[in-house]
Amino acid sequence: MTLWHGRFSGQMDQAMADFTVSLPFDQALFAVDLQGSMAHVKGLAHVGLLSADEGAALLAALAAVRQEMEDGTFVFTESDEDIHTAVERRVTELAGPTGAKLHTGRSRNDQVATDLRLWSKVALTEIAEGVLHLCEVLAAQATAAGDAYLPGYTHVQRAQPVLLAHHLLAHGWSLRRDVDRILATLQRLDVSPLGAGALAGSSLPLDPDFVAAELGFAARFENSMDAVSDRDFVAEALFDLALIGIHLSRMGEEIVFWSSEEFAFCTVDDAFASGSSMLPQKKNADAAELARGKAGRLIGNLTGLLVTLKGLPLAYNRDLQEDKEPLFDSVRQVGLAVAAMAGTYATLSFHATTMAAAADAGAIAAIDLAEFLVVAGVPFREAHAIVATHVRRSIDEGVALAALVAEDPRLGPDAASLLAPGVAVTRRTTPGGAGPIPVATQLARFTAALAADWARLGQRP
Repeated sequence: MTLWHGRFSGQMDQAMADFTVSLPFDQALFAVDLQGSMAHVKGLAHVGLLSADEGAALLAALAAVRQEMEDGTFVFTESDEDIHTAVERRVTELAGPTGAKLHTGRSRNDQVATDLRLWSKVALTEIAEGVLHLCEVLAAQATAAGDAYLPGYTHVQRAQPVLLAHHLLAHGWSLRRDVDRILATLQRLDVSPLGAGALAGSSLPLDPDFVAAELGFAARFENSMDAVSDRDFVAEALFDLALIGIHLSRMGEEIVFWSSEEFAFCTVDDAFASGSSMLPQKKNADAAELARGKAGRLIGNLTGLLVTLKGLPLAYNRDLQEDKEPLFDSVRQVGLAVAAMAGTYATLSFHATTMAAAADAGAIAAIDLAEFLVVAGVPFREAHAIVATHVRRSIDEGVALAALVAEDPRLGPDAASLLAPGVAVTRRTTPGGAGPIPVATQLARFTAALAADWARLGQRP
């Protein structure tokens, strides 16, 4: 029996039922659906639409359903189109005629919108916690890195030496922005739609503010049509999750390169690698590769929902059923990826000698020579040309750059000493730069920022 059986004379065709059923995936909402129904019952009793006995009976039935769901004894039937109808059917079985009052003053439109917001509050908070944990792993590795340094790259070409700590914290700051975005999304979605009905509210004396407070929402809806049709929060969540995926993808790409024999900057722990089914010598950074690969799926989930939303007229349309699967999937995939990458980074072994050799090779400190001339009063563009000429000669003639610099009276031995191993990285002194002094300050500020983020989540690390 459907919720609208009185309007129809015939049964739903099986093909239609198969096409529209959402129970296989919206079972994930059972806990928040029961939470919302309990608050709704309390709200009905609060305004006198249920007697005290009726309210108690419905709450007892809902509690029994919750227990059945949790212990796996709940039995779904063929008529259960979604989790909402399944719960209402079982409550009616347990509470008798009083169960038929559960849906008083409520539509599935405001019910599902409420459920999804409640679910998202929990799920996104857990994602933020996982990202902050990954940030803490990066901070720990940055601290352990000490004065280890490696080449920084632009255009995938060696550019300047940077401290390893600086490189790791670059990922940390991008992930902190992800947490900030999630917190902003959580703030905007913290609005209760319950009481909006199908689209226009109700003639019954409902108290949406009471129910919003019962559910822990910061506020209730202002416009009933907007309340049931708004999926901005799902789109925002999917964007936040997709961008986390993109950041994880960049990190994964880096580990894949760094752990290769060609780079040999690090070794991935066996716990976060796999071998080859054919090649005995292989060790593959599979966690990093999958973190890179999942990004496309996350972007697809976001794009798919935006296309679904773009042409929908007000208010509710069944198209909105398509909001859940991409959200559930993105939350799951990002949660798994964040945990795997946290483990990968926590167990990563860095090879400081190899990184330093790469950072000290060639003309990677050429900018220091140009800045040496700038301090002596040479215009930067002229200084750039002088040093670039020496770099070209060094490459063309096979002569050490330091020797050419030492022979140039405009530069000399003092400038040539800037090319000595490990010198260039110590000369980055500006705030936010890659040298020891600014990185020490940055690490302290990053650690303090993480503590502030945990506090914003209402938790402690």
